[in-house]
Amino acid sequence: MAHLVNDANFDAEVLGASEPVFVDFWAEWCGPCKAMDPILEDLSASLAGKVKIVKLNVEENVGIVTRYNVRAMPTMIVFHKGEPVDARVGAGQSRVQLTKWLDQFAA
Repeated sequence: MAHLVNDANFDAEVLGASEPVFVDFWAEWCGPCKAMDPILEDLSASLAGKVKIVKLNVEENVGIVTRYNVRAMPTMIVFHKGEPVDARVGAGQSRVQLTKWLDQFAA
């Protein structure tokens, strides 16, 4: 399962990570977010050690959502060296598309 982050540990877990970090901004009520879960679980295993995959519940972590101006779910942002480097919005991403996208950031 992808690691959960929140307002309290985001800076340490995401911004302070040595490897690139893929953050899935999701909500419990978001059907497309739930549809992405199996893909993210698979990517979390296949990219272990190269890209860290974490999830942030937007309803419970308004501080981070506001900081990165997240307005739609799911929003996926890749952070590297403490900075957001790329983002995608929406669940229309296949496993192949996400893998290809994340491979360019893989350590």
